[in-house]
Amino acid sequence: MRLSEVAAALGLEARSGQQKLDREVRGGYASDLMSDVLAHAEEGDLWVTMQAHANTVAVAAVKELAGIVLTAGREPEPLTLSKAREKEVPILVSRLPAFELIGRLYGLGIGRRHPDAGAL
Repeated sequence: MRLSEVAAALGLEARSGQQKLDREVRGGYASDLMSDVLAHAEEGDLWVTMQAHANTVAVAAVKELAGIVLTAGREPEPLTLSKAREKEVPILVSRLPAFELIGRLYGLGIGRRHPDAGAL
């Protein structure tokens, strides 16, 4: 699913990276710890977080994430927007709390990719 399709389906508003909304969302990752995202998120993941500071952009760029979604109506800080525009990292905002947003993402078929996902 493309980032633009996810945004439309969930009413997400882009604050940066509009030129990159054609990126494919391959999975999702939710965390507010930079070190956790660096260690475990995968290329193409959509990152759900409440962190609105500029370090999120650096992490998203290094990990080649599909984008960042800020939850609960949080807005990116001015420096965050500047860095996101420079690095072409999509930042989207949602009024939904993280738990509900993640549930809706899962309902769209966006989940965590696991090597043993087929095993029960």
